[in-house]
Amino acid sequence: MSGKFEGKTVIITGGSNGIGKGISKAYAIEKAHVCIADTDEIKGKELVSKLKELGGQAVFYRTDVRKEEDLVSLLDQVMQDFGKIDILINNAGVSRFKSLFELTTAEWEDVVFTNLRSVFIGSREAARRMEAGGRIINIASTRATMSQPNSEAYASSKGGILALTHALAASLQEKGITVNSISPGWIQTEDYGDLREKDHLQHWSNRVGKPEDIAKACLYIADPDNDFINGQDLVIDGGMTRKMIYEE
Repeated sequence: MSGKFEGKTVIITGGSNGIGKGISKAYAIEKAHVCIADTDEIKGKELVSKLKELGGQAVFYRTDVRKEEDLVSLLDQVMQDFGKIDILINNAGVSRFKSLFELTTAEWEDVVFTNLRSVFIGSREAARRMEAGGRIINIASTRATMSQPNSEAYASSKGGILALTHALAASLQEKGITVNSISPGWIQTEDYGDLREKDHLQHWSNRVGKPEDIAKACLYIADPDNDFINGQDLVIDGGMTRKMIYEE
């Protein structure tokens, strides 16, 4: 990316594992200041060490995104440590696929608080501190627009992220901050080699996705030259949501 992110301060919630880990690595390679916010302190600190070995700069901040005070503290601490926030990637999320009639209200709320409420609070507080040119990227899901049974909590949270994204983009226009979302499809974060041929071939791209696919999209959206991408959702799913499927 020709040094476009060198010295930029990037916050990645849920950055210790899975897609977040891939995003953290991508920005570290680009010489950004990578701020990993997560509850998984062991994995987070392990990742920080690995990123530093790659020549990157990374710091771990223990953060429970369900708690407003944790998010506010995170942003204050990053400002204290680096003096600015250039990019916020709201990636933290949980899923709970459970029968509709067994899913409790408390369980539904936990998913929504983790996945959606945190995006609202984190974006609001980051935008208070960001200057013009700031970027907010929210990780949604193709499950925001398509469903399988027993996915009410997760679908609600991800659908909310899509709506919140364009609302934030409208509100933050005056500050010169762009807000976009990414909707991953099947992204295999572990044991990629164990996937079956039919898993790969059901995708038009002839493979299941990897965290790196989402990380590349984050770099693209956050590119300082790409300020004309705003209020949008970028679907990265190997073509799955465009397939017309009939059962024979």
